[in-house]
Amino acid sequence: MFHKVLAAVDDSGIGKQAFEQALALTKMMNAQLMLIYVQAPFESAYPNQAFPFESTYPGASSEAFKIQMEAWETHQHRGAQLLQASVDAAIAAGVDAESIQPLGNPGQTICEFAKTWGADLIVIGRRGHTGLDELIVGSVSNYVVHHAPCSVLTVQGME
Repeated sequence: MFHKVLAAVDDSGIGKQAFEQALALTKMMNAQLMLIYVQAPFESAYPNQAFPFESTYPGASSEAFKIQMEAWETHQHRGAQLLQASVDAAIAAGVDAESIQPLGNPGQTICEFAKTWGADLIVIGRRGHTGLDELIVGSVSNYVVHHAPCSVLTVQGME
């Protein structure tokens, strides 16, 4: 039986599916639910505006730095809104839920937090990257499956 479920969420379709699965399992087991949305500044979801070179090297232009910082703040705000809406939905469903929005490498951060928090289960979406695509893009779920300190449920995406 699981007592502490950590659900990795984002604003993608598979992130929403992972949340729904985690919510259903947590409710069924009367467990605690922790939602994690990792802010990853060097991942593909990182805000990238019209100045890709200057975005990478913000010192190249103060205007580019300002635009990048505004985009990053918007990205963080969207993550916080997603987490709050998800926590609210979980509480409305009768589940004890909290959230966290750390900064870092998603796979490593999820595994480290699971260990620190004492998670019994991690629920994470899987987009189905394989082969060269997985090598280039990377796979958070693959990393978590191989490095997690507890059981992992991967939810296969339909995207």
